Amino acid sequence: MTTEPESHLQSLPYGFRAVVIGASGGIGAAVCARLKSEPHLGELVEIARKLDGFDLLSEASVADHANRLSNGPVHLLICATGMLTTHGCPPEKSLRQIDPEIMLSQFRVNAVGPALVAKHFLPLLDRKSRTAAAFLSARVGSIGDNVKGGWISYRASKAALNQIVKTASIELARTHPNAVIAAMHPGTVRTPLSQPYSKGHPTVSPEQAATSLIRTLSRQTQTGTFIAYDGSVIEW
Repeated sequence: MTTEPESHLQSLPYGFRAVVIGASGGIGAAVCARLKSEPHLGELVEIARKLDGFDLLSEASVADHANRLSNGPVHLLICATGMLTTHGCPPEKSLRQIDPEIMLSQFRVNAVGPALVAKHFLPLLDRKSRTAAAFLSARVGSIGDNVKGGWISYRASKAALNQIVKTASIELARTHPNAVIAAMHPGTVRTPLSQPYSKGHPTVSPEQAATSLIRTLSRQTQTGTFIAYDGSVIEW
């Protein structure tokens, strides 16, 4: 007799449809792998530049990929995109290192791109059943938690993302009262993005991060929040 895999998404309807944007990245790929083991999963749509030419910075591309899903509602959306270094340049250590082009690149990827995802994908969430959407943020995007300074472009772009998620959750609640939208900090994950900056910090594997994110999102009842992988609230 075989044992059915444990489900971390029992709050979603049986046969739920999941969409992961950034599915080829370290965290995105791990999230996809974890979702594939969900016994209640109906369909998983994996979207990434490496997989299907998805361009986060092109509204035409974002809209086209969203339109491909118009044949049915979405129940789970995870936007696992993000950028920490730009053109090989590490995060700034001081104001003196600010480069406007690098800062704009950070904002395009970490804020504008997810805003386009919110614009075109959030309306696809099912209006009749419980749904959930997570946009991967970072604790360093918290203004209240900033005590060390530095990393100005990355911090600011993630703070902008948090504001986008909060605003989107308010608007979406008017049409999708059962939707839960969250900005989520995945922890310090052992991926190529964070590995150079993880010294001295507790780290988790992408697989551990994926399981925690999915479990926490499934249990979340309040929309428009900024939370960590373990469900703890992070101040804005």
